[in-house]
Amino acid sequence: MPFALLKYALRSRYPARPDLPPRPELKRAYDVVIIGGGGHGLATAYHLARNHGITNVAVLEKGYLGGGNTGRNTAVIRSNYITPASVRFYKEAVEMFHAFSGELGFNMLYSPRGQLTLAHSDADVRSFRLRAAVGRHLGTGIEMIDRSEVASMVPGLDLDPAHVPVIAGLWHPDGGTGRHDAVAWGYAARAAQMGVELHQRTEVTAMDVRGDRVIGIETTRGRIEAGEVVQAVAGMSSQVAAMAGLRLPIRTYPLQAMVTQPLKPFLDILVSSTALHCYVSQTARGELVIGGGADPYELYQTRSTLDLKESLIGHCLEMFPFLSEVRLLRQWAGITDMTPDYSPIMSATPLANYWLDAGWGTWGFKATPASGKYMAEMVASGATPAMLEPFRLDRFATFDLVNEMGATAASH
Repeated sequence: MPFALLKYALRSRYPARPDLPPRPELKRAYDVVIIGGGGHGLATAYHLARNHGITNVAVLEKGYLGGGNTGRNTAVIRSNYITPASVRFYKEAVEMFHAFSGELGFNMLYSPRGQLTLAHSDADVRSFRLRAAVGRHLGTGIEMIDRSEVASMVPGLDLDPAHVPVIAGLWHPDGGTGRHDAVAWGYAARAAQMGVELHQRTEVTAMDVRGDRVIGIETTRGRIEAGEVVQAVAGMSSQVAAMAGLRLPIRTYPLQAMVTQPLKPFLDILVSSTALHCYVSQTARGELVIGGGADPYELYQTRSTLDLKESLIGHCLEMFPFLSEVRLLRQWAGITDMTPDYSPIMSATPLANYWLDAGWGTWGFKATPASGKYMAEMVASGATPAMLEPFRLDRFATFDLVNEMGATAASH
């Protein structure tokens, strides 16, 4: 990446370099059709082309690339989960984010700043010790720190909110942030260079299922046939799967976040609270990103609400009281596809050529590179990689769950 920038800077002429080609006409048939042009769908397309030489691929996106949950999340990257299966998976994703800009030649502005989760009770401390032990065993950077270390790490933090004093913290130095839109565009640009077709403003309206296969897909631009079909549509997972006759163990909830006006840098790390269900980070522009838990009701809308705004602001001020005069800049929402065990579904289905990348809830962005890699391997080989075995769809029938409920302070 640095050498490419230097080479470009030393040129006498600076030609415009469009990242994406114009939208092509739909062909009659493709080897692989990916429904969803967000980070996961684009990463899958990239790895199909790069790792497996499969380039007769169409990515169908009803809006614009990265315009769904990929462009609405708060860009947190981490691997401090509870179960070994999750820690292994997200650890690889973090490592792939480290290498992203160099591998793709596309700067995703990766910022490995670390994440601190605050413990407010003895139960929190016991849970954090378990997570720290699992993380260390599997090679992630994670450790318990005491109250005094929390104070030195975040000088502006109020350690004694009225009802929930901070007693310890879980420090995850591998945590960080990145530009979510840059991740989507990086995968899109490199996949397109290898021959993958990107079809924006192309909505799937129906599927033609014969026996145990999807043989045709109806879109707003015509019908196409597909050898394999990958679904990666985040919050719309249940609705799209229903077109193929599948019922998923997923419920959909809005998730909101907000940012403030830019401030002088004071918060180097990501801070989240288990008791207050709030997390705060500061961007390179100085804005404070504030997020929390999902809305308590099912809804397929991305509207923002006053009650959630008031709740998040109140909890943020309990953590950082000196921010009381700061102005809010904007607020937005995404829609999350939640599974019963708070873990994703990366799996084959009862249909022989239909593959699911779903159930990501509020933690999909941080999994993007690893999800794309292993979904591509599964589609290309027709077999489930060992890394994805714990996340198969039929685990809900066998009760072989990957329980990550409580793995975050605020559902992200």
